[in-house]
Amino acid sequence: MKPETTAKMKYGVWGLICGAVIAMIIGFAWGGWTTSGTTRTMTKEAVLASQICVAQFMKQPNHEKRLKELEAVDSWKRAEAIEKSGWDKMPGQEKADYAVARACADGLDLLMKK
Repeated sequence: MKPETTAKMKYGVWGLICGAVIAMIIGFAWGGWTTSGTTRTMTKEAVLASQICVAQFMKQPNHEKRLKELEAVDSWKRAEAIEKSGWDKMPGQEKADYAVARACADGLDLLMKK
């Protein structure tokens, strides 16, 4: 092999490796990439939060009436209604995540179908 070809291959391989490392750094830092362990933890937390949300809803003395009111709300607006009511907040939390409100709405939707 010619020395020029060897140098081109060497720098090409190093460029490929550096590009892959930079892509991974950007992806994990700013791109929203997560490892499977992080995703499992986030899923468990979201499920727990939605269960707490449903429990907070059901603890209300007039939960049957509120469930009927929530049933009258369009399905795509239920998460907003839950956010406004504050059922999606965990104890001591200022503001909850929209994903928790959406999961809570899905959990309450199952109760409405029973």
